[in-house]
Amino acid sequence: MKKLLVGAFLFHSLFSYAQRNNDAAVFSDIKEKVKAYYVDPQAYKKVDSLFQSESKNESFTQLNKKDLAALLTQKLRTVIKDKHFFVKYLENYNHEKPINNKEREKSDNFHNSLENFGFEQVQRLEGNIGYINFKGFATVESSKKIVAATMDFVANTNSLIIDLRENGGGDNEMLLLFCSYFFDQKTELYTTYFRHTNQTVHNSTQSEVAGQKYLHKKIYILTSKKTFSAGEGLAYFLQQYKLAEIIGEKTGGAANPVKDFIIQNQYLLLVPAGKITASISHKNWNHTGVIPDQEVKAENALQTAHATALKKILQTDTKTELSIPEIKNLINTLEQ
Repeated sequence: MKKLLVGAFLFHSLFSYAQRNNDAAVFSDIKEKVKAYYVDPQAYKKVDSLFQSESKNESFTQLNKKDLAALLTQKLRTVIKDKHFFVKYLENYNHEKPINNKEREKSDNFHNSLENFGFEQVQRLEGNIGYINFKGFATVESSKKIVAATMDFVANTNSLIIDLRENGGGDNEMLLLFCSYFFDQKTELYTTYFRHTNQTVHNSTQSEVAGQKYLHKKIYILTSKKTFSAGEGLAYFLQQYKLAEIIGEKTGGAANPVKDFIIQNQYLLLVPAGKITASISHKNWNHTGVIPDQEVKAENALQTAHATALKKILQTDTKTELSIPEIKNLINTLEQ
């Protein structure tokens, strides 16, 4: 029995030692990726200090890999103050046969198709007001037909509500395509500077799109604390150009585009590798989020936007399928 106990203790000690070595390699790789790619060239020093202090008190080594990834995400976001940092444990990752870009894109497109490429719901609300519930930006190639069909559907409405309350972001090119439907001509929205290549990319809307553009009409965008990244970008740019009124909550505050890495064949790491600068404001929404024009709780944003749109219809004497008394009654109902 004594030999068994000694053997168990020795095994546990060797396992703990191996785990610490493995964690050290993970931490080292993460620090080097931050040093090479993050937009702030000095941020890696904060990461180095973080890992040294956490390794001493062994708070990282007591966790399983999934929980470690979650803690790393939280710590990186806190220390560097950038919500685009993300670490995920890849439980079924096959390092001997890694997925290439084409296979990953095919898989992503399939899973995105199951959610209609982010377009959750499109309808016409009472008062001839369009409504688009949009939850995420898939790639342009996979999404361009559905966005064209969506915009054709709402083309005859008097005003439009775009619901981004659950939009977590996604593809940059899709952001530019969607924005293109609200600008009558090609417009440079922002530049993106990548420190690791010392390259500045100019990002513009398209002058031509497949569907009907939505121009010279009132647009209302719904936001919440969950609205993130490219979702924030759509709200930010349409607000900056005075094309939309934002209704809801301040958004998450993540502007910098990311680059992904596989760490020690175990973890996915997202590092913000670029800095966006809006052409009109010379700023972005990183840290600050997008500030609503009407700040209301997220759960009340749709009713508020609908009522606001109906009031505008009354002010401008715009014709709808409803009579004036019916519009007033609907406004009262929405505001109760």
